[in-house]
Amino acid sequence: MNSVLVIHGPNLQLLGQREPGIYGVITLAKINAQLKKIAAKHAVRLVIRQSNHEGAIVEYIGKAKNRFSALLINPAAYTHTSVAIRDAIAAAGIPTVEVHLSNIYAREEFRHTSLMSPVAHGVISGFGPQSYLLGLAAILDLLKNR
Repeated sequence: MNSVLVIHGPNLQLLGQREPGIYGVITLAKINAQLKKIAAKHAVRLVIRQSNHEGAIVEYIGKAKNRFSALLINPAAYTHTSVAIRDAIAAAGIPTVEVHLSNIYAREEFRHTSLMSPVAHGVISGFGPQSYLLGLAAILDLLKNR
């Protein structure tokens, strides 16, 4: 059975409350429920983690090799700053899809650079909560075609 690690980065526990004009009104719990529903339909095990702490995210990814088939990650603000998370993704060696609720390329210039993108199989950005669902669909496709 394939298993996917889903990681939500800093401040994503505030979805539904935080800057709804940018991030929408759906909560992280609802996004997770939608992901679980899709995963169950495809007989994929999901393990979902959220952390505001870079080191915790690095540790989750570091333990992913040989335990998970793929990684779906929204590194949030760490997208633009964390070499440690980028290196953990590269070291894990599993298919990785980076997702963002907002279009990071339509926002402030400092958000236009993702340190994760060069080590991810793909990036989905700007579709709100649908970004996660599209990301999981991409992972399911990657796993099917391996």
